[in-house]
Amino acid sequence: MSVVSSVTVRVPGTTANLGPGFDCIGAALTIYNKFQFTRLDEGKLIIHVTGEEAERVQTDESNLIYQAFVKLYQHIEQTPPPVKIEIELGVPLARGLGSSATAIVGGLVAANKLAGAPLSDLQVMELAIAMEGHPDNVVPALLGGCRLAATSGTGWAICDVPWDNSIVPVVAIPDFELSTSEARRVLPTEFSRADAIFNTAHLGLLLRALATGKGEWLTAALQDKLHQPYRQALIPGYAAVNAAAIAAGAYGMVISGAGPTLLALTNVNNAQAVETAMASAWKAEGIKAVVRSLSLDTQGAG
Repeated sequence: MSVVSSVTVRVPGTTANLGPGFDCIGAALTIYNKFQFTRLDEGKLIIHVTGEEAERVQTDESNLIYQAFVKLYQHIEQTPPPVKIEIELGVPLARGLGSSATAIVGGLVAANKLAGAPLSDLQVMELAIAMEGHPDNVVPALLGGCRLAATSGTGWAICDVPWDNSIVPVVAIPDFELSTSEARRVLPTEFSRADAIFNTAHLGLLLRALATGKGEWLTAALQDKLHQPYRQALIPGYAAVNAAAIAAGAYGMVISGAGPTLLALTNVNNAQAVETAMASAWKAEGIKAVVRSLSLDTQGAG
């Protein structure tokens, strides 16, 4: 195994759940964090951060990127080398766009490259899932595309989900945060059989709708009864933004990950109108938001 002195890893942000796909489906988007790792001759750790919210990122050993870096070296039973990490932030923090997943994947991938690639992509993915606790963000962040993950015996079965090119994801990112732990606290611990059947049917429909781009299927498929009804109250203006997106031509709107970012799916012709409508609706609620039309990232971390 050849050992290199410096590596750069770009990791896409993600949107997870997509309505009924709670904790099992996610898609990589064309929004990125970039990490450069350079071996040091002495010392232990230097972290430099640039980009919006840079001052909020930890620059000591508690940094999640460094923790992932160390995790891989522990897994291969080696001492992590002293390293300088330069971070360029492009994915907003604590907004439901997979910022923690980019950190975990970036740290693991960089460590694997610096160590001479002793682990396969599958082994790196399993470490990432173990660190994150669920697969819906880290798998597409690592592999790109839209991915469905299910347990398979003692491992994971990962399925790529076709995404029709006509479907445009529009993200509306508000200027407030919502932690994943807070978003999970509001969820019930048990669900009815009817709700389980509802989500099973709608997840199946979602897979077909994404593959075909059929708008009427997407409108039905994005409905959910496991997490969104409980989390909507945590997001001020949710109902108004949803109504505005639909009126502007979106097929539907969902909470991106744990929120508070809202994701609308639409077509190319309506994307600009949906952007404008979602931004205006939140502005009317007294909330500033950055609204962007993105695309599906098909490359993943690299």
